[in-house]
Formats: sequence, C-alpha cells, structure tokens
Amino acid sequence: MNVSTVPQHKSRVRPAEGELAARLDTLYREFNHADAVADPVHLVRPFRAPGDREIAGFCAAALAFGRVSSVIESIRALFAVMGPSPAAFVRGFDPRHEAPRLAHLVHRWTRGADLVALMLILQRMLRESGSIEQFFVAGDDPVAPDISTALDAFSERALATDVSAAYGRRPRKPGVCYFFPRPSAGSACKRLNLFVRWMVRQDAVDLGVWTRITPSRLVVPLDTHVIRLGQCLRLTRYRSPGWKMAAEITAALRRLDPVDPVRYDFSLCHVGMMGNCGFHTARGDADCPLKGLCRPRSGTPTRRRPVGA
Repeated sequence: MNVSTVPQHKSRVRPAEGELAARLDTLYREFNHADAVADPVHLVRPFRAPGDREIAGFCAAALAFGRVSSVIESIRALFAVMGPSPAAFVRGFDPRHEAPRLAHLVHRWTRGADLVALMLILQRMLRESGSIEQFFVAGDDPVAPDISTALDAFSERALATDVSAAYGRRPRKPGVCYFFPRPSAGSACKRLNLFVRWMVRQDAVDLGVWTRITPSRLVVPLDTHVIRLGQCLRLTRYRSPGWKMAAEITAALRRLDPVDPVRYDFSLCHVGMMGNCGFHTARGDADCPLKGLCRPRSGTPTRRRPVGA
C-alpha cells in the first residue's frame, strides 16, 4: 500500500482557493523572519557548518514536543553537552564516557538513556553514509509523490542499530523508538517532517542544508495548531490525527503552491500558537487573520489526543 495515498473524493465545501492562497501568502511574508517568534529552529541556526546543522536539527526536532518553553530549555541543555560542534560530538561519541553527561537530561518521557541511544543511531548514520541526508535518501523513491517511503525506510533502518550500550539488555520497546515513527504505521511523523522541512527548504526560517529532496515532496508537520487550522479551513475531512490527515492537508496546500506547499506550515502553526484561531471557541474568528475563509464554530470538536510522533 502506498501510505501517501489520500482519498480522492472531494470534501463538502472549500474556500475560494485563490483568496486563501493570497491570504496565506501574506501570512508567510509576515512570519518569514529569523526572529519572528520563538521556535526550536532558531537554536539550530547559530551552527554554521552543514554537518552541525544536520545533527543539531535532528536533535532539536526530536525534542520538539510539549510546551515551547520546555522544548527550548531541553534543547539548550542537550546542546550544552554536545558543545560547539554537534557533528564532532556524535562522530566521537563513546557511551562509556558521555552517558553520564546525558544521564541528568529529561524531557517529558524522554530520559538520558534514550538520548544515548539516539547518539548511537546518529553516529551509525554518519559512519555508514557520511551524513543524515545520505542515509535518508538511500531509502527514498525519487518518483514517489512525497517522502513517505523515505521516512518509512529511514526509521526502519535507524532502529536496526545496536543500542545495547544505552539500555543494557534491550527493552521490548526502547524510548528511542519515539524518535523514529513510520507513516505505514499511521503516524503523522510530525517531528521527522519538521526536521526534513528545516533541512530541505531555504528561507529566513528554514535552513536549506539538503540538496537531494525537493520541497514539493515534503509533508506538513502535523501539530495541534495545524490540525485546528486545517479543519477550520476545510483542508481535511479527517477527525483523528495521523498520516492520512497530514497527507490530505499537504495535498490541499499543494494545490495552492505545487512547488513549495509546506512553506505555509510555519505561519499556520504560529497563528494557532498565538491564539488567533478561534476554532470551536465562543469568540469565533474575531482575531483570525484568515477570517471569512473558515468555519470557526462548526462541527464537533476533535478529541484531544497526542499527535502521531
């Protein structure tokens, strides 16, 4: 089964796509600034070497779940251990010496042992392929419409790494698995899609480190805010978060910009984070910059549940 397939029947009503594109373009320009809002990618930008940005970017995206302030604090703590060159840290990583330095780091349910395992997986990628990009594209199907095949292969191959040095006797499902979800299992792969967006796209926000994946094949990182805006703007018919919802929202955005559909993600996410979307609230679209294109009070509220990793 091609996990990127989206059902082809039309949703009930769509806003005028031309007007929506114009409004989203305005939002994109407003948010396309390096210091527009607090975001984990801003902690990656100070690293200048592409290899350091790759490693720092993966670690930052891996920890990008929970409250923004907590995410930023956890990423900074990890970067303090990794030092001025995250790539050099990973290449020379020795769990016997470095595990104690990571042991105190906790981010929600992620523990130091999970970060040790992550370093071992990243180290294997660099040793075998030279970069995360090369490891990623080794499992890609370049004629596929999106990167779902590559994500599946990437996670499957990553989790084949021996991480016994992190956990001792390997648990049934070690915590490092949370960093490597798969579209074929239904996951929205939010944090992996976020990392790939940072690496592939290049503007004032995204870093443009990779060259072998085109922006047209990216899939939107599906977080709570993109879900809310996607439902409010009738970009998806799905109620439950997962890969199908992410693919359908991306397909809707691809109609607006076939070359770079995910460029709208950053602004959509932060419209939600700033509380401007009134979906399922009494105030409706009073503060929404997309007012008039949405249905802020209609439908049944989506049950709150974790978005697929």
